Amino acid sequence: MTLTPNKPTVTLPTESTRTVGKGMRVAVMFILSVIVLIGILGGRVGYLQLIEGDRNRQLAENNRIRLIAKAPERGRIFDRKGNIMATSRLAHAIYLWPIAQPKEKWPATIDRLAELMEVPANKIAEKLEQEGYNSPNLVRVAAAISPKLVTRLSEHSRELIGVKVDPEAVRYYPNGDVAAHLLGYTGELTSDDLKERREKGYRPGDVMGKAGVEDAFETMLRGEWGGQQVEVDAMGKVLRVLGQKPPIPGNAVRLTIDLDLQKAAEAALGEIKGAIIAMNPNNGEILAMVSHPTFDPNVFSGKISEATWARLQAADHPFVNRALQGYPPASTFKVVTMTAGLESKAFAPNDLLPTYAYLDVGGIQFWDHNSAGFGTIGFSEAMAYSSNTFFGQVGRRVGERTLAEWAHKYGFGAHTGVELASEEAIGLVPDPEWKLKTIKEPWFEGNTINMSIGQGDVQANLLQVGMMVSVPANGGYLIKPHLLLEDTASKEWRKSLNLAPSTLDALRQALRAVFQIGTAHSLNSEEYAMAGKSGTAEDPPRPNHAWFTCFAPFESPEIVVTAFAENAGGGGSTIAGPIAVKVVEAYMKIKTQPNAPNNPPVPTLNQ
Repeated sequence: MTLTPNKPTVTLPTESTRTVGKGMRVAVMFILSVIVLIGILGGRVGYLQLIEGDRNRQLAENNRIRLIAKAPERGRIFDRKGNIMATSRLAHAIYLWPIAQPKEKWPATIDRLAELMEVPANKIAEKLEQEGYNSPNLVRVAAAISPKLVTRLSEHSRELIGVKVDPEAVRYYPNGDVAAHLLGYTGELTSDDLKERREKGYRPGDVMGKAGVEDAFETMLRGEWGGQQVEVDAMGKVLRVLGQKPPIPGNAVRLTIDLDLQKAAEAALGEIKGAIIAMNPNNGEILAMVSHPTFDPNVFSGKISEATWARLQAADHPFVNRALQGYPPASTFKVVTMTAGLESKAFAPNDLLPTYAYLDVGGIQFWDHNSAGFGTIGFSEAMAYSSNTFFGQVGRRVGERTLAEWAHKYGFGAHTGVELASEEAIGLVPDPEWKLKTIKEPWFEGNTINMSIGQGDVQANLLQVGMMVSVPANGGYLIKPHLLLEDTASKEWRKSLNLAPSTLDALRQALRAVFQIGTAHSLNSEEYAMAGKSGTAEDPPRPNHAWFTCFAPFESPEIVVTAFAENAGGGGSTIAGPIAVKVVEAYMKIKTQPNAPNNPPVPTLNQ
């Protein structure tokens, strides 16, 4: 019997039976994936910690630590006696804190804020964008807001994330419109201002001097920013103050102005459109500077209403500082003509000339103001009576170039040196080259005669006329007008014109004769002798301008006053003369009064 061995039975796995080891493979793959992921994350963490650790720690710190900047208080402005002319008062301002919320949330906040403030939203957004949404600095969007608006914003504070209402110091002028053109005003930076001054530390919403002394002494008055370093939570709420740097107030500025004399000069000018300059003829200290019509610089410390802005843009131009504008100097210029005649040796101090009703030049008649002439007279009488035909003959003999030369020596046609140079018109001393280039015409003899009596194209400002008459007052020196009391360099700056003693004496006697026998005879004072010159400038088709410049006391001059009435329509001695003399009389009284400040109280919050 043959035995057949048994073959093993092989069972092929079906789809349903292939499960052995499957879970293991999944587990292995999962573990491998986790290991890889951990490796990647670990590598990234290592990279962030080791490679960019310092940078990221700084970013985290910046998100937690913030700097709240605080503006400095502007420096105060005093007169020479210690009277406050400009200071600060407390008010409320609205600020935005850019990093208090994400950029995408700001539009809704700005829209709501604009609605409450009743201003265009784009004006607020523009300031925020200028500073940047990631900036930690506060951005001022409104200053000196009303108490009513403070309350309204407080009531809606939950809708205004990143909006802060804080007290701040705003500019305040305790004397209102007194010396407004001299002091100027402050205002918020424009976008162009910010571009120019960003590198100097200015920020959107900052305030700067816009005119006058506020502008001229901006670097002294501004001060330095300070601030607080604070820790905040994720919502931007301040948790604690880590440190602070107090802002440094601006420096005080002491002016040469005498506030009492300033007020007296403004009262003397009254409602007449014009200007006054009072100055020390020996050192150039400006004691008073008046321009009318005027304005109240306090209006620029807050929001200006449309009605106020319309008034400031009126046809009589209240913003213009008429003390620094150029006008035909008229007969006051005869001081230059007399100097040119004597110093050129074309004339001697005692020479006499016949005067006429008019001078005929090429068929054009140049009339004397009395339409008759004054007979045969010398320099003193000619200055006293203000004879045009006398000085026309002097100018014709010396020629236009000699006249121009002496006009420049007296300071005409150039900046005076006063700190308000950006507002000063330098005037004009015409000559043949200027006329040919500008008017496309040759120079005529009639131009010389016009120039010799301060008419035609000659232009000068009040400071220049004051500088001119200061020369015979102080013994022959050109001085530098200035407003900063401590400016020793300007105070001691004196340039000798090297006038002959005989010329100086003749000038002084001629200017004194104006009060003794001339156009200002009715203004002559028995208390103290004065000397000066009147002027009446034609301004067709408008009425005449009126000038008067004088110094006193005659023997030892302490003050020069130049008064100007724009298009007043009368003579210099009848309109401007009494104004100038009133200022001299006020000075004589004020100088004997005690040197004591008299400062009005400064309002508190939002008064």
